[in-house]
Amino acid sequence: MKALVLSGGKGTRLRPLTFTCAKQLIPVANKPILGYVLEQVAATKIKDVGVITAPETGSNVEEYVSDGSNWGLNVCYIQQEPLGLAHAVKTAQAFLEEDSFVMCLGDNITGQGLAGFLEKFQNENLDALIILKEVKDPSSFGIAQLDDKGNIIRLVEKPKTPVGNLAIIGTYIFSKQIHRAIENIKPSWRGELEITDAIQEMINLGFRVKAEILNSWWLDTGKKDDILSANAKILDEYIQRDVKATSIDSTIDGRAKIDETAKIVNSTIRGPCIIGKNVLIKNSFIGPYTSIGDNVAICNSNIEYSVIQNNVIIEEIERLEDSLIGRNAKVTRNGFSRTIKMHIGDYSQLEV
Repeated sequence: MKALVLSGGKGTRLRPLTFTCAKQLIPVANKPILGYVLEQVAATKIKDVGVITAPETGSNVEEYVSDGSNWGLNVCYIQQEPLGLAHAVKTAQAFLEEDSFVMCLGDNITGQGLAGFLEKFQNENLDALIILKEVKDPSSFGIAQLDDKGNIIRLVEKPKTPVGNLAIIGTYIFSKQIHRAIENIKPSWRGELEITDAIQEMINLGFRVKAEILNSWWLDTGKKDDILSANAKILDEYIQRDVKATSIDSTIDGRAKIDETAKIVNSTIRGPCIIGKNVLIKNSFIGPYTSIGDNVAICNSNIEYSVIQNNVIIEEIERLEDSLIGRNAKVTRNGFSRTIKMHIGDYSQLEV
């Protein structure tokens, strides 16, 4: 069994951040999203992982993942133009050979590991196991229809009329038969080889294609609000109080994880939140569900429910919330300011 982790794409929904950073490397709770995916792969017995990258951002992904040894994995990189998920599988065929494999999107986070799904796939001798999740708006997703035994009988991409509410979330387990199915399909109207078409072809060919419904949370981090939701969820579930920072005339309440090199002066910190290395917070309030990266300076400002990446300066901002701030950005005030919500990319400067 191998793993294929998709870390390509252009991340158009997260621009301007993704002009300078792969979307899979945007941090939630101060860890790149891709890191959580690799942790889930590493928690299984899988050791060999192919990472699909894009020409524009592949070097950033390779710099972060390196050889995979931080997770106990053996990683190889496979560059792909963004021509569909099935095209990614086709591009990786030399790496995958005839092995079964789990395929994960590098920008999706779930609250459930992979081990149980792999066990079902192997015990039932399946050719495909597709992970699904009930959703409120089926028209935004690929939807699977099941029979009473859990077999997938039909897939519908973003249905305009209701056909069910079980969405394909981006976690798949395939046998080598997926390659045969991909050879039989043609590009969609988007010019891409669609994984839903390949799965449907597996069904048409009589292969054993089943589904498993995720019994935990799932977050697709493709947009700013998704990143903030994922950040809040991770902070809520995993952050424990761990305060080693220098604190002067400050109040630190709740589950705050603050690096020992941080300095908190005349401020209030209210968890759950995480504060990285070499951070200075002075005369400020940091509210719940906020992640602050390394080498950040925040003075005379109030921040809540936000992701602040590395090397950011925020000064004299009366209230900043629901915001995603890229690396090396600077946000300052010039005159009266009310509550601000923003999504700004790396190296930006904003005066409000």
